[in-house]
Amino acid sequence: MSRQDDFFKHIEEGNKTKGDFITLGSAMLDGKTIKDAFVKIPLKTMNRHGLIAGATGTGKTKTLQVLAENLSEKGIPVLLMDIKGDLSGLAQPSPGHAKIDERHAKIGLPFEAKGFPVEIMSLSEQEGVRLRATVSEFGPVLLSRILDLTDTQSGVVAVIFKYCDDNKLPLLDLKDFKKILQYATKEGKEEFSDAYGRISSASTGAILRKVVEIEQQGGELFFGEKSFDVEDLVRTTRDGKGYINIIRLTDIQDKPKLFSTFMLSLLAEIYETFPEQGDADKPELIMFIDEAHLIFNEASKALLNQIESIVKLIRSKGIGLYFVTQNPTDVPEGVLSQLGLKIQHALRAFTAKDRKAIKLAAQNYPDTEYYDTAEILTSLGIGEALVSALDEKGRPTPLAATMMRAPMSRMDVLTETELNNLLDDSKLVMKYNETIDRESAYEMLHKKIEKAEALQIKEDAREAKEKEQKKATRSSSSRSSTRMNPIVKVLTSATFIRSVFGILKKVL
Repeated sequence: MSRQDDFFKHIEEGNKTKGDFITLGSAMLDGKTIKDAFVKIPLKTMNRHGLIAGATGTGKTKTLQVLAENLSEKGIPVLLMDIKGDLSGLAQPSPGHAKIDERHAKIGLPFEAKGFPVEIMSLSEQEGVRLRATVSEFGPVLLSRILDLTDTQSGVVAVIFKYCDDNKLPLLDLKDFKKILQYATKEGKEEFSDAYGRISSASTGAILRKVVEIEQQGGELFFGEKSFDVEDLVRTTRDGKGYINIIRLTDIQDKPKLFSTFMLSLLAEIYETFPEQGDADKPELIMFIDEAHLIFNEASKALLNQIESIVKLIRSKGIGLYFVTQNPTDVPEGVLSQLGLKIQHALRAFTAKDRKAIKLAAQNYPDTEYYDTAEILTSLGIGEALVSALDEKGRPTPLAATMMRAPMSRMDVLTETELNNLLDDSKLVMKYNETIDRESAYEMLHKKIEKAEALQIKEDAREAKEKEQKKATRSSSSRSSTRMNPIVKVLTSATFIRSVFGILKKVL
């Protein structure tokens, strides 16, 4: 048996599945695509998370697109973070091309152009389904970690939330949170001291500065109502296709704090909401986080620990997380070690640092007699990748340099007309794009302060009036005591006394 035959058998046996699967492409040996040597990913293990990495222009986005559309076709909803704004074409079928036909002939897969059900979402003022969450939904622990607070400051936040719960003050947006922080050390200082102990104005000032930092990155658009229901991420069409939810993030690339805040809140909400399901035949939802370094580079240690914990735990809810980035070293080791699927496109060795990164990346893959992993990482072409997945028993599949299949949908963005038509047909746009500003902590505290001030003014006026009355009474009493009775005045006058003595003298 030839080396090529051995390799074909090695790939075929390593990719056998009993359940449903996704075919990524066909394995390559010595730079040549081996037809029908299909590289597969079992749906059963897609909740074990994954990584898509590679230098700019090597085909990461197209791989993400292939995975998203195949998952949708299998009835699995998808959530995509579209940082570069080039994924909306999933809603329209590919126009086709001779090079696509040539690629698929080498792989041994027929090519079929298709469009997929897509929802366009937005964190900012861009058009799409508005994603929001209330401050209350974050809770004191998560909010403190996002703001990167000290233990003392986190304690203050916990007290603030407790006060709002006790007094039925809804914390909906950042305006509410800022107002209660100010109230705790000003108008409500005595009330807080009596019930919860003294709160330092230095602590509330530091927290306010962190809140302002979030506000400057667009946080006021994210915090508020109507709060997004994560159940709407797992919708399917009547014919059983999963919706591909695309979050447009092109205008927040320079706002990593907002991006990481949103991501962590979304993961926490999904974890709290979705039921445990263990290892099911297929995942409940797959999330792709493009430009993942935006989360990790700006994250505090506490935030990183929170992300790592959620990555470890959320698998049991049937949720798969897939990080898309240029280099595997962009992802912390604690997270990287949890990733079952690794799709590594070409890396470029321009510097000594690059060569060191390539050696580290090669160590993330199983050993194989067919490849020098470090060498092949630099020689892969566009649309080719090293793939290592998990089989249905959780074991690594054979490492395969893979000729990746082409996307069935358009590899370009929607036109403005197509985008508007998509948004007009969306039920979620109608559901979530109405801004609600109901009475919450800000308005209720404002009324409370106004009422207290009005009562204080009345009390001050009453006290002033009483003071004036007392003063007038004392003044009147003083005048009465110093004014002599007319009769007494006459009787005690010198003239009267001399007259009396004169009369007495004559009588005597």
